[in-house]
Amino acid sequence: MPVLHQMHVSGNCYKVRLLARQVGVDLKLKDYPLHGGLTRTPDFLAKNPNGRVPMLELDDGRLLPESGAILWYLSAGRPLQPADEWARAEALSWMFFEQYSHEPYIAVARFWLTYSAPEDLARKRDLVPEWHKKGYAALGVMEAHLKTNDWFAGGRYSIADIALYGYTHVANEGGFDLEDYPAVRRWLGRVASQPGHIALQDR
Repeated sequence: MPVLHQMHVSGNCYKVRLLARQVGVDLKLKDYPLHGGLTRTPDFLAKNPNGRVPMLELDDGRLLPESGAILWYLSAGRPLQPADEWARAEALSWMFFEQYSHEPYIAVARFWLTYSAPEDLARKRDLVPEWHKKGYAALGVMEAHLKTNDWFAGGRYSIADIALYGYTHVANEGGFDLEDYPAVRRWLGRVASQPGHIALQDR
């Protein structure tokens, strides 16, 4: 059985667990604490020199880090990866958007405002307005798309939606208010109603 090296509160790790449940892939979870530096030990760095989770470890010992790559691998040949070439490119485009324009602000704000020690947050407090400005900009891009589309790629629920859902559905933990993003809120509801959906805290 593949092993998912993960932190349970991480949205990036949650994306993988959600996809795996929805496509019927059983994973063994190996949990790491949010704090404590266990992903920076020599043993872990030998597996992933970037020192991060999620990382998928296959039965034959192959190792695959990065949530987007893991989503792509686990969804191959399954309905949640679009079959059409253009739709696959659309999915990748939104997944890259999530990692470069969305996650660095919405996820980072969530970590510092919800999961960091007060003294650590104090050193980052001056960055919060920028995180919010750029995070809201990303939400605006999503809102514009979702005003005329139910989903992000190929006209149906896919890994692109899972990638964006991971941190958007807990954006409030980063101080983001979705009141002015009704299309995003409706989309969140559609994702949550998909068969096999699990909450972030579920195992």
